[in-house]
Amino acid sequence: MEKYDMQKIEYKNLPISMKNMETYGFSWIEFVTAIPAPLFVVTSYKANGKPNACLWSWSCFNGELAFLSGVNKANHMYQTIIERKEAVLNFPSAEIYPLCQKTIINNNYDDDEITMSGLTVEPASTVNAPRIKECFLNLEARFLWEHEMREGSNHVVLCFEILNVCINESHLDEAAQGRYNETGYLYNVHYPVNPEAFNGKAHDYIAIIRKYHDMGEY
Repeated sequence: MEKYDMQKIEYKNLPISMKNMETYGFSWIEFVTAIPAPLFVVTSYKANGKPNACLWSWSCFNGELAFLSGVNKANHMYQTIIERKEAVLNFPSAEIYPLCQKTIINNNYDDDEITMSGLTVEPASTVNAPRIKECFLNLEARFLWEHEMREGSNHVVLCFEILNVCINESHLDEAAQGRYNETGYLYNVHYPVNPEAFNGKAHDYIAIIRKYHDMGEY
């Protein structure tokens, strides 16, 4: 077995090298750990009836429940979800990710943010929210509750109940496109930083999952 350096470096506070790093409101811990999280687009209807779209990560999925973390109460996604109580979580493949990324720019409250990004709106089956047709997986969801990240914080955790799973048939078949590798789920790797050699710059990455080991049939 290959030997690994098991020496651990501990960080209880913001590393000195990252003192002047622009973190855009995120914790320094996120950049040091660089734990990947799935990428998807949250869609809902605005008060004017136009689709709202927000590229998102920072989440956890547990069976019929989905948890979105770190949601700023000042953004359009939060406002539309609280108003409508319904949304769709749309999962893109690498092929259409550049279009999904445009939703970050096309965020005028008066506009159809899905269509403006070059994507196609289709109605959901069980909720009053738009789906993105090009995404290989759509989770139609109902808002259940919110909770402050910390007391008095403007950032919250949102909990959803998943009511309907809509997935392209070719992605169900692992012998075809499947849900992993280059044609499946995308992950956000948020600016991995080495505090021991940080020079003030970092890169953001998009990652995929490759299947590693077959655990056997059951």
